[in-house]
Amino acid sequence: MDDSKRATIYFDAEVHRALRMRAAACNRSISDMVNESVRITLAEDADDLKDADQRQAEESFDFEEFVSNLRNSGRI
Repeated sequence: MDDSKRATIYFDAEVHRALRMRAAACNRSISDMVNESVRITLAEDADDLKDADQRQAEESFDFEEFVSNLRNSGRI
């Protein structure tokens, strides 16, 4: 972790207790666990943004009108 930066994060007491217990059980540090969780979340966000960009050109539908059309056609 040569490029690591220090940050102060405040957890609810019960969340912190659970993190400490989980870290001890996995023989990992809380910092490692939080870093991994943040990386996963950021990767998911990047995937979501990529998907949104790809779908930007798709035609959008008014939800109420769509449901009404399904009802009128007997599909629901």
